[in-house]
Amino acid sequence: MSARSTFKIWYGVHQWTSLVCTLFMLLLCLTGLPLIFAEEIDLALGRNIAAPERPADKRQADVDAIVADALARRPGDTVQFLVGDADEPALWSVRLGKTAASSDVSAFYLYDARGGEFLHDVPLDSGFINLMFRLHYDLFAGLAGSLLLGAMGLLLLASLVSGAVLYHYHMAKLPFGSVRRAGSSRLRWLDLHNLLGIATLVWLAVVGLTGVVNTVAEPIFQRWQDTELAAMLAPYQGQAPVSGQGRAGAALTAALRAAPDMTLSFMAFPGNEFAGPRQFVAFLQGNTPLTSQLLTPVVIDAATSEVLAKRELPAYVKALLLSKPLHFGNYGGLPLKCLWLVLDLIAIAVLISGVYLWLARRRWRLPAVAGAAA
Repeated sequence: MSARSTFKIWYGVHQWTSLVCTLFMLLLCLTGLPLIFAEEIDLALGRNIAAPERPADKRQADVDAIVADALARRPGDTVQFLVGDADEPALWSVRLGKTAASSDVSAFYLYDARGGEFLHDVPLDSGFINLMFRLHYDLFAGLAGSLLLGAMGLLLLASLVSGAVLYHYHMAKLPFGSVRRAGSSRLRWLDLHNLLGIATLVWLAVVGLTGVVNTVAEPIFQRWQDTELAAMLAPYQGQAPVSGQGRAGAALTAALRAAPDMTLSFMAFPGNEFAGPRQFVAFLQGNTPLTSQLLTPVVIDAATSEVLAKRELPAYVKALLLSKPLHFGNYGGLPLKCLWLVLDLIAIAVLISGVYLWLARRRWRLPAVAGAAA
């Protein structure tokens, strides 16, 4: 096959994969911009609050007192999860629902993890960041929307590979990164498009690949729940449900004792789909930048606070958990978020310049075709 034929094949792949996914990629880049700073925006809008200043030697709050306070605020509801925060260890949250297994959340309360004071009633399923997240995650279409975005992500990856090949063809006789001043404006746009594309190639590939992984989060977690977690809880199925909410404080203490140097990510209460009928399941995270993104489930008896089981997550779930912070750049503090912002803006410029080049090429070809027909 001649070099010209090979070039035409790669050009066709790049053109059509790019055209099909561009609108979706623009949407994802635009909605991703505020999501990079989701925590900061929610704090500025008053939808969340920072942990108050307290003496460094303040003792840890009574978990059972926090649970009791949350239940008193929603009589008749049930606590589903106690939630920690690796970035804000001074904060705990309590999620409630009509029942322990209900998929609908009735309240999400924020507490001081040191003194136990109620801090904030977090608004549910509303606000600017929630709108951006739903558009970015599933287009308000559930799993079907997530899978559609995943397919667009695969097209993006194909576009990046073909674009890198085309860049080699275009720049074979030019210095790397050249933007030719002489010639038409379309030629300058082409060089600029190529330069910005190759400069962000690795970042776009990483964000695209992790985005594809994130779109299958629901089936991945469902598979883990149906296999690994079900195996952990199988010996206790059929037991009579525990009365009340169990001894949450003692269960958490036992879980942390069984996994030293770890902290709470979240703890599912008995009757929840992530727990047993008489068992808590605490999901603990490490204290390093890497291990803080991973989880270790620990099963605890709700009546005796005995640790019944503990195991690591399988590799495919770990890959998903590691992809989430890498996708949004929220594991390296504000400097990394600012870098993600700059790269996102450049990606938007690449997408817009690509559309311009396609439209400009069509305008250039139409007169030529008309002339040949005459």
